[in-house]
Amino acid sequence: MSAVLAAEKIDIGIIHPTLTIGGLVFHLDTIWSTAVAGTIVILFGMFIARRATSGVPKGPQLVWETVIRGIEDQVEDSIGHRVAPFVVPLATGLFFFILFANWLEIIPTEHHLPSPTADVNLTFALALIVIVWMHVTGVRKRGGRKYFGHFFKPFYLAPINIIEELAKPVTLALRLFGNIFAGGVMISVIGLMPSFILWAPNVIWKLFDMVIGVIQAFIFALLTILYFSFAVAGEGHDDEVENEHAVPIEETALTHS
Repeated sequence: MSAVLAAEKIDIGIIHPTLTIGGLVFHLDTIWSTAVAGTIVILFGMFIARRATSGVPKGPQLVWETVIRGIEDQVEDSIGHRVAPFVVPLATGLFFFILFANWLEIIPTEHHLPSPTADVNLTFALALIVIVWMHVTGVRKRGGRKYFGHFFKPFYLAPINIIEELAKPVTLALRLFGNIFAGGVMISVIGLMPSFILWAPNVIWKLFDMVIGVIQAFIFALLTILYFSFAVAGEGHDDEVENEHAVPIEETALTHS
């Protein structure tokens, strides 16, 4: 009986301070942490812009340019800058925002500042932005009939293709949420240890958690690029075909002249 009563007192998950407006429930700590992470990204970008030099980059500028170069190379290989030039700033913004959001929880503060990415509401919002934008881009680049028609080729695989498409925002959101939420839980568990040994596991886990934060931000940005490449598949190929046919036409015109 005592075990049952003890189990009933255990809180599963995180209890968020909330505000209800018009039947909608807002997680105040997630909103505040999201605003803090977004502000850090903006200030970081402004700092880089003010200190940027044309010489050999150092410090924060080196980190920024390394990330930009990696994303540009990935976009060029997967999509091509001419096909979807906006994917580079989108993936860059997502990477740095998610990175700083993931790291918020490991910053020692007097009042607990949770990582907003440990709230599934934020990760679903980010995933929906990416997936909806991806579909809009696919329709604009390939046309609605051609874009949605590829889900039915071959026709007998249409149910699987549709289910896979519906699962994309779910898997994209839950992958990020699960890893960051687990990191927050581990930090809370380590905090229950005796003070004389607390420092060692706390330092080790926070360093590990920082690495996880980088990996998860990278995976989210990479999947964003890959999803857009699937949406516009064939667009870059069509441009290359047109360019290949353009040369013989010009040569023919010069020959006849």
